Amino acid sequence: MSAESISLTGKILGAMLFYPPSSPEVSVLITLLEGSVWTESWPCASDEAKTQAGETFSQITAASESLDDAYQRLFIGPYALPAPPWGSVYLDKESVVFGDSTLALRQWMRENGIEPHLQQAEPEDHIGLLLMMSAWLAENSPSLLDEFLTVHLLPWAGRYFELLRQKAAHPFYLGIAVLAESTLQGWKQQRSLETPVVDLYF
Repeated sequence: MSAESISLTGKILGAMLFYPPSSPEVSVLITLLEGSVWTESWPCASDEAKTQAGETFSQITAASESLDDAYQRLFIGPYALPAPPWGSVYLDKESVVFGDSTLALRQWMRENGIEPHLQQAEPEDHIGLLLMMSAWLAENSPSLLDEFLTVHLLPWAGRYFELLRQKAAHPFYLGIAVLAESTLQGWKQQRSLETPVVDLYF
């Protein structure tokens, strides 16, 4: 799979899972996804997933819950998040934020000279950040991409998207879960990656 495909899909999916829907980064993408043209050129997901996601995105304006409220409920709180977006919640026995797996990711980034520029004290293993980091690696350090995916993203991403599908309760985030899950499967298959089997705690 070309680095361009991973860069494109990683940037888009990562932005939609990290930034608020009213932000400039996401609002333009929502308008794009509400149409159907994007399904013809999206490079990494199955036709079935693209069709399902497209049908779901077409229902965004009819949703009873606003996009901003859905984002608040799924990513901010104040109540317990139904699908926590941080890797350490799934990979660490205590299911904590900033856990050992976050520190391992931070060490890996330091060893490879990668410095994230975060606006706030967000854990580096947020699903949106990791997808955008995949895009950055595909463009700038492709030799590190496979290790990053197999160690720091793929072991828990499937469980996250499974939960997001179940708990999204909004067509935008349901569609993103379907599209992202299939896209990551496409990355994995095209790059012949073996995902290590790990214990998940959430």
